[in-house]
Amino acid sequence: MNFSSKLIEDTVGEFSRLPGVGKRTALRYVLYLLQKDISDVQKLSDLISRLKTELRQCEVCHNITEEKKCDICSSAKRDQSLVCVVEDIRDVMAIENTGQYKGLYHVLGGIISPMDGIGPSELNITSLVKRANSGVVKEIIMALSTTMEGDTTNFFIYKQLSGVDVGISTLARGVSIGDDLQYTDEVTLGRSILNRTPYEQSLRSKS
Repeated sequence: MNFSSKLIEDTVGEFSRLPGVGKRTALRYVLYLLQKDISDVQKLSDLISRLKTELRQCEVCHNITEEKKCDICSSAKRDQSLVCVVEDIRDVMAIENTGQYKGLYHVLGGIISPMDGIGPSELNITSLVKRANSGVVKEIIMALSTTMEGDTTNFFIYKQLSGVDVGISTLARGVSIGDDLQYTDEVTLGRSILNRTPYEQSLRSKS
């Protein structure tokens, strides 16, 4: 792809680094921005900068927030005894969209994947165990993707929580094996949460 401007070429190169964005799509984005008023482009630029400077992890659940505690952890209407363990913020959004879950979350920041160099120490597992030992949490719902990596992470957490006085459950198998939560329809996901089963039962079904 030949460019008439080095600045356009460099900008297209940066946009094409975004997930799912090729060079042609990146060029459309750049040409679109060139047609916009400078105020609109500056607003977008400011918002992108604020994403890096103003957002942080919730000190409780590791969700993304602008405050020390996210709105979910701060809400008096949420069930403080129920914690749903998810991979990332996209899963929080997917579950919230069902309107069926009223507890709290714990965002791991990924799942165990040796092929990608991600081990337990790279994830927010230590803080989860600490929450489980607080005496407030009564049930932990394992809501990770139904993949080999998700199952491995579930089992590792289960072993870490052995001896802790807390119930451990997993989503009902309305979520198909190999699916990510973010791609599961809201009705199916909502039913999977409401009809969750004890984690040990899921272990027996695999043996």
